[in-house]
Amino acid sequence: MNVSPTELLHLAKQAASAGADVLARRSIETLGAQNKSSDSDWVTAFDVAAERAVRDVISRSRPHDVITGEELGTTVPDRTTGAGQVRWSIDPLDGTTNFIRNIVYYCTSVAAADADGRWLAGVVHAPALDRIYWAARGQGAWLRDHGRIVRLEGPEVGRKGTLLGTGFTYDAEARVQQVGELASLMEGFGDIRRIGSAALDLCMVADGTLDGYVERGLNEHDWAAGALIAEEAGATVLRPELTTALAGGPDEAERFMAFTVAGSPDLVGRVTALTAAPDGIAPG
Repeated sequence: MNVSPTELLHLAKQAASAGADVLARRSIETLGAQNKSSDSDWVTAFDVAAERAVRDVISRSRPHDVITGEELGTTVPDRTTGAGQVRWSIDPLDGTTNFIRNIVYYCTSVAAADADGRWLAGVVHAPALDRIYWAARGQGAWLRDHGRIVRLEGPEVGRKGTLLGTGFTYDAEARVQQVGELASLMEGFGDIRRIGSAALDLCMVADGTLDGYVERGLNEHDWAAGALIAEEAGATVLRPELTTALAGGPDEAERFMAFTVAGSPDLVGRVTALTAAPDGIAPG
């Protein structure tokens, strides 16, 4: 059964909106923040509530689909039909630390892929920014910003003062390696930005705010929607090739070795070449 990217996009918008509505009710009294892997890796009551809201919307319309979410794991229906050839990847609250600190760069990210792993639809809904980014495969990338809808065309070619977006792992030892790589990664860029949400970083490449984005160690749900949006806006995108959640992976080591990149073909090519070198990216 062929799956319509347009239909999936319509549902992804509804699901992301349900998650964003939960985030919009942010209250310091009800955060319920707890640490996960480190003192800087957080989960809140809103992460979990937002994921439940997203899942409810998807499951009501497509009960046979597989759903993978950051907080609630992977749900595989007992019986699948043609509809079950779709898998959803959810990050209910990307930018949890920002959310806790009341920094406005956080969002709900929802994406759908077919049985061959092709990403068909993606939505990134940032309630505190009043922005909704979306894309369906082959249909371009779009932004609704304070009610105004624009088509996204990626970074401006040849402009001066280019900006590279990136992020860092929560693991202190691995972060030392990432800092050492910055000089190599920043070649050709004028400055760097660390927004705190991979999904929004990728969307900001799509809308031209950032000229490129490079980060290693991401989970699929971090980049699933944003990478499609950047790609449909015309950016060249490199997605990590990771063991899927359905196959029990990836582990921390595999994830840390893989890069997510969006920007120019040159940027993607440089990262690919550097990671293929015997010693990987050498510290600058």
